[in-house]
Amino acid sequence: MPQTKLTAHVKSGGCASKLSPKILDQVLPRLPRANNPQLLVGFDTSDDAGVFRISPDLALVQTVDFFTPIVDDPYSFGAIAAANALSDVYAMGGRPLTALSILAWPGFENLDDLESILQGGSAKITEAGCTLVGGHSVSDPELKFGFAITGTVHPDKIWTNSGAQPGDVLVLTKKLGTGVISTALKRGIAQDSHIDGAIASMLTLNKTAAEALDGLEVHAVTDVTGFGLLGHSREMAMGSGVTLNIHSKCLQFLDGAIDYARQGALSGGLSNNREFVSSCVWGTSELDDLLYDPQTSGGLLISLPEDAARTFLSRYPAAYRVGSVLERQGSPLQVQ
Repeated sequence: MPQTKLTAHVKSGGCASKLSPKILDQVLPRLPRANNPQLLVGFDTSDDAGVFRISPDLALVQTVDFFTPIVDDPYSFGAIAAANALSDVYAMGGRPLTALSILAWPGFENLDDLESILQGGSAKITEAGCTLVGGHSVSDPELKFGFAITGTVHPDKIWTNSGAQPGDVLVLTKKLGTGVISTALKRGIAQDSHIDGAIASMLTLNKTAAEALDGLEVHAVTDVTGFGLLGHSREMAMGSGVTLNIHSKCLQFLDGAIDYARQGALSGGLSNNREFVSSCVWGTSELDDLLYDPQTSGGLLISLPEDAARTFLSRYPAAYRVGSVLERQGSPLQVQ
């Protein structure tokens, strides 16, 4: 039986954009804060995962992420969903331990595709050294898939998005552009080679990049996903009380991404990100669209001292410098 083109059934535009931060920022402040000293990282700073201490030398890292298909191949979609969810644990300095799958399945879809999605997700979870322990499924007109991941971390070795210090170097571990390429796929204008490149990037776990930071002085980390580079940079800048200076000419993009952006393959998530974040940005770039582009299973954005940055770049050559950290200059973000 032939496989379904998964993105053909996506109503939201074919990319994994998050709920608009503008909406979240209006609602989350109204929620009561947990009054528990064992909660080491909650939702106050919009970090990548929550961290809860269970003993003096052990804490749990917990996260959840799911989305609609961004590629047509079911196995790849399942694996990308897993890599994307696992990334939040790596961004906190943790090690993934267990996973629960989350599935919304429309009855009209091909069951062979469902099997492939689950197989892809399971394989990527296993690659991470994580254990799939179960999950939950519902019937829904639109296909969605993802995972809740629990990991572990030493309470004294947690990375957050709120510790960037003036003088730090900003480093990114993956190229940008998965959002516009996924949108181009949805519109039928993406070249196969560009799709393959984006899939390869999204399938790459941040595990090795995180391990390459072992023993280095790391001040702040976040993974670049649905809020785009500038959206997640804003969270780091606001949480750290600094200005992040993004050097647009240093950014690296997946093959085809710049061309698709110029052709207008821009998702609704990108527009939401721009609407919310642009007021925090001083300066512009001819590549502005790609700085707001929602990423799926994107790279780690890391703030660390110069010496540590040089060591990390030698250990993990796929990473590259994207800017620096300044004393607060008025705007949380500068683009040049």
